[in-house]
Amino acid sequence: MTIETRSPALLALGWSEARAKAFAPLLARELTPARVVAQHRSHYVVSDGVLDRRSVLRGTLRAELDARLDAPAVGDWVAVRPTTSLTIVEALLPRRSAFVRQRAGTAVEAQVLAANIDVALIATAVVGDLNPRRLERYLTLAWESGATPVVLLTKTDLAADDVLAAAELAVHAAAPGVEVVVLSAHTGQGLDRLADFLLPACTAVIIGSSGVGKSTLVNALLGTNRLSTADVLADGRGRHTTTHRELVRLASGALLIDTPGMRELQLWSDGEGLAVSFADIDALAAECRFSDCAHGAEPGCTVRAAAESGALDVERLANYFKLRREIERLARATDPVARAAANRKLRAIHRAQSATPDKRDQ
Repeated sequence: MTIETRSPALLALGWSEARAKAFAPLLARELTPARVVAQHRSHYVVSDGVLDRRSVLRGTLRAELDARLDAPAVGDWVAVRPTTSLTIVEALLPRRSAFVRQRAGTAVEAQVLAANIDVALIATAVVGDLNPRRLERYLTLAWESGATPVVLLTKTDLAADDVLAAAELAVHAAAPGVEVVVLSAHTGQGLDRLADFLLPACTAVIIGSSGVGKSTLVNALLGTNRLSTADVLADGRGRHTTTHRELVRLASGALLIDTPGMRELQLWSDGEGLAVSFADIDALAAECRFSDCAHGAEPGCTVRAAAESGALDVERLANYFKLRREIERLARATDPVARAAANRKLRAIHRAQSATPDKRDQ
């Protein structure tokens, strides 16, 4: 049986020579490549670029995969075996990039929102949603994903000129060096600029809080009301309408993954995304007198000096510390080596405190 792994339909879905090489060992099993284009509670939808098929994981594969990180997500490439009723997913190809967050709730587990993405579109509405500190959190995960982040400032038709100008300044301050597209899906403002990032066979994911206009924007890009939307509330906020993650194909040839609005976004990061998102603070830290400066009371701290002079936003610095602590807690919760190192440090502090006489006892 000959299986075509370089068809124009597959290439239009983002297939590449590197993926064809990774798939080569699976040809002997007479499997075919497909991309996950939708994820539901009970099943997936996969596509070979010609047909979309309902699919489920083979039981043995489900048992082998780490449910947190290795289970297929929208954007993943898989090896499938079509049957008369269902398409069976037999294997998962290696990912090139992935947008991952900590799953909502108390359990420390990862959740992959989109895989094999080139661009992460972070949508925030100019009215009723814009929060620079939350935007910094989104950017940290976007940089961590391996994709290029782009901030979308949506619903500009609802804002007065002075409000829009202030919002743009806030976004640029929270996202230094990141492209910002000011747009309105209703008036068409900014859609031509957004098209510069949505190139043929390029995969983008659009993420953001509930009601920022993601589905309305996707419909505008599609030129049809394919995705359901809801009326805007009096304060400019929209209602949550998207219920599952789905990859749609645009007329430009770009591939866009729409996601449900996120009410909670906990980090799943090893710190690399934080370093890029807050590169301005890391650059200041490199000039501190001490290489291990904690940016507290140490003499010669350029980070603290910048905050005190107003050159660095104190709220941005506070959020940097907050996100760094969150990443350190995650490392202790998931990495036995990091947890052991933290425990050793804590014991050393306790020993030092025990060896220091308490002046109250003298």
